[in-house]
Formats: sequence, structure tokens, C-alpha cells
Amino acid sequence: MSTITVRQALLSDLDALVPLVDGYRQFYGREGDASAAREFLLARFDHSESIIFIAFDGERAVGFTQLYPSFSTVSLARTFILNDLFVDQPGRRKGVGGKLLSAAINYAKDLGAIRLTLSTATTNEAAQALYQAAGWVRDDKFFVYHFAV
Repeated sequence: MSTITVRQALLSDLDALVPLVDGYRQFYGREGDASAAREFLLARFDHSESIIFIAFDGERAVGFTQLYPSFSTVSLARTFILNDLFVDQPGRRKGVGGKLLSAAINYAKDLGAIRLTLSTATTNEAAQALYQAAGWVRDDKFFVYHFAV
């Protein structure tokens, strides 16, 4: 029987997070690069630029989600961007994704945020189903644009 736990990640979780972040990048078609993933994570911790939650199945790290703080000028309030959510293959179909989402939502609520925002690939139907089942609503009022620099 698996025991899924989720908590805010600490710098001491870096070794457990690196393969998850590297797997997440590979899921989205990037080459594996554990060293670059480590450097990226370390910079986020060193500069307090994100909040990471890590999920465990027993002692094994099986997933993570990463929040980036933001703000809404229109609402004069704090928001968060849920930029990443990943569960590795052995952790899937065990409720890990839902628990990571709940941890992110509770964290945002505790800080008085008014909204969490996320995006996912249009082809990632499993993630879309998870988000919709958890009460997330797909935006139909705003387009998303990117400008590469």
C-alpha cells in the first residue's frame, strides 16, 4: 500500500527534485540534462524565486509542482503561476497530482492570493482532465501570447 505525502520542498530535497525536473523537461521534448536541472533549481532556492512542493510515495520522491509569485494590478492582489506539475510514471494513478494541486491551492489561500494560473500543452489531455476534475476552469476570455527574447 502506498502512502502519498506532499510538503514544501527544502534545499535538502535538491537531490530528490533533480530527476523529477529532468523527467518533466523530457516529457516536454527537451534533452535530459540533470546538471542543468540542478543549477536551475538551486538558483530558485538561492534567490527565493519559487515555491516548490514535493510528493513522496513512502520514501520515494514521485512528483513536484512549482509556483512563481505574481500580482494582479487590476485586482490589487497576489497571484501565483503554477508553472510546473509533474508526476513520474511509478507515481501516476495514485492521486499524487491532485495532492500537489491541493498543496499549491492551500499555500496560495494561506497567503491571501486571489488566483492561481496555469497552462498546459493542448495535447496533454491527462493533465487537462486532472485540472478540470479539481475545479480549475479553462480561460475563454484571454489569449496567451509569447515573445521570444
